[in-house]
Amino acid sequence: MCHDRKEDQMKKKYVRCLCILSAAILLSGCQRGGKPGTTGTCMYYVNAEGTGLGKEAYDIKGDSAEEEIKSVLKDMYKEPEDDDYRSAFPGEIKVDDWKLEKGRLNLYFNESYKDMDAASEILLRAAVVQTLVQIAGVDYVNFYAGGEPLTDNEGDEIGYMHAEDFVQNTGSSLHSYQLANLHLYYINKKGGRLGEEEVSVRYNSNMSIEKLVVEQIIKGPSMQEHQPSVPPETKLLGISVKDGICYVNFDDGFMNAVYGVSPELTVYSLVNSIVEAGDANEVQISVNGETDVKYQGVIDLSKPLSRNLELEEGGVK
Repeated sequence: MCHDRKEDQMKKKYVRCLCILSAAILLSGCQRGGKPGTTGTCMYYVNAEGTGLGKEAYDIKGDSAEEEIKSVLKDMYKEPEDDDYRSAFPGEIKVDDWKLEKGRLNLYFNESYKDMDAASEILLRAAVVQTLVQIAGVDYVNFYAGGEPLTDNEGDEIGYMHAEDFVQNTGSSLHSYQLANLHLYYINKKGGRLGEEEVSVRYNSNMSIEKLVVEQIIKGPSMQEHQPSVPPETKLLGISVKDGICYVNFDDGFMNAVYGVSPELTVYSLVNSIVEAGDANEVQISVNGETDVKYQGVIDLSKPLSRNLELEEGGVK
């Protein structure tokens, strides 16, 4: 009972920290010495109060992505000249190693990372990701702590992050969690159509509804009459919406076949679910950033796909 109470307290603290972060990240152009400057590459710092992030104009040095990563990480340890900010790296927190492959940067932090309080950890993560993704060749950043993948307070791997994962909101009436009613499409019992499943999900308001949908599809159905549509080992590398198109980037795990499920149903379980829930009219799927792909040698992913109502149970609605 004592353990459960402590765990609940930690979760509440984590939620409060997320709310503080989303409210406090600055939205203005890069600044040096607290004065407005031109928008460009920036270094992100923690403000003096430790409640949010600030940023200063910063020239990223190096002739390659690898050299720039090395330079940025070195400079992030340093304290800024402006007394209003401080390094996002507290105490003994260091990056022991890193690897860059196909736009995905893996950072390996030392064991001390696990000792950070929730507020400092979230601020460090936001500062590092938002600084590093400015480098050409770095699309997503993943954290490891003490050799293990970083997990959230539920024990789930956080995975690859982009600047968009850290919502930059302002205002006094922010809610850290909210409830969504989703209509998701999995494979029906006979395996020949898409079966609709309505679920209510409580999620962090920092997350887009499109990302929530994709994560639920990967997680799999809750109804016994439905089957999973996407390989469970699939990892979502990034997702964004622009001009009515939802761009979804998976790792290689997506290319694995789901036993007894046609490639068409796998692809359109995602497309139909995303279009149903969000603001996008089409979905562009990529694998490791590449769209010149034929899923299972059948479905052409080179162009955005529209919802296919004919594949849903009951046909066209």
